[in-house]
Amino acid sequence: MGGTMRALVKHCAGFGAELREVPIPEPGPGEVLIKVEATTICGTDVHIYTWDEWAAGRVRPPYVFGHEFSGEVVETGIGVTHVAVGDRVSAETHIVCGSCPQCRRGEAHVCLNTEIIGVDRNGCFAEYAVMPAENLWKNPAGVPADVASAMEPMGNAVHTALSGPIAGRTVAVIGCGPIGVMAVAVAKAAGAVAVIALDINEYRLELAQKMGATHLVHSGEEDPVEQVRTITTGYGVDVVLEMSGNPTAIRQGFAMLTFGGRVSMLGLPTRPLQLDVAEEIVFKGAQVHGIVGRRMYETWQQTAGFLASGQVDLTPMITHRFSLEDYEQAFAQMMSGKSGKVVLYP
Repeated sequence: MGGTMRALVKHCAGFGAELREVPIPEPGPGEVLIKVEATTICGTDVHIYTWDEWAAGRVRPPYVFGHEFSGEVVETGIGVTHVAVGDRVSAETHIVCGSCPQCRRGEAHVCLNTEIIGVDRNGCFAEYAVMPAENLWKNPAGVPADVASAMEPMGNAVHTALSGPIAGRTVAVIGCGPIGVMAVAVAKAAGAVAVIALDINEYRLELAQKMGATHLVHSGEEDPVEQVRTITTGYGVDVVLEMSGNPTAIRQGFAMLTFGGRVSMLGLPTRPLQLDVAEEIVFKGAQVHGIVGRRMYETWQQTAGFLASGQVDLTPMITHRFSLEDYEQAFAQMMSGKSGKVVLYP
């Protein structure tokens, strides 16, 4: 295709980013070029933008960052048969090797050699992006570009919620950022009898209510463990979906869990934490699941199904939209804590 494009570049080992003109990437064998129609900001992107300890140890500027997007296939490389020019697609952002033991046993989401776009290689905060064709999910006509972009993080919510039985269970969702509020909606759609949303941010709790939470607990103003026990008539909650990564909230999550319950953990603590393993896991007979990415591509099928059926509506949690040029406002909105999903339009 040739030419240049506008792209948001993580330009230095420090705060911020720069909008630059960079070459349009060329698709190699098995790859496609996608015209980006919408891209959504993830918490990971905020880590990179603000240049925290995790980002300093992981990413290597300068490069184009961003990893959640949707768009239209405009060029295909040699050997591509899965998608064609004109297809509208979302992207599975984990590029896997296909040959490690995990990949070969059907567990590619924990591939030993995973590379993530926008983290380990150039990403999608740009007018165009290149992806392996096998990483693309074709969307039917009529799926809005912002919803299609949010399918990737929604997949995290689906994977977390559905990593064990949920129908007929009581569920606590700890941390009501965008993925947390999507997990609320998924748990409700999957048949949970109660979905308890916990956060210290009133704005996010209101979003959780819009997405289907049956109970709200403001953990900064009331004892969340006692509140959950009251809601569950003293027994504790059957399922905890831990989305916050906050050490205190994690300990509270284990404390509110019923005996024989499940904790599925997506949130990433910024430091090691202490937990009474004997009392909160072993003697409780608890199941603890670590969640990374999305099952490829079982989770994508479930995610697309929830959206197509209307059982999950992402509209309430897509709260702000900006042009790529207004990226500073977009990241400020994300960092304010008063947003759901923030969309950038190239």
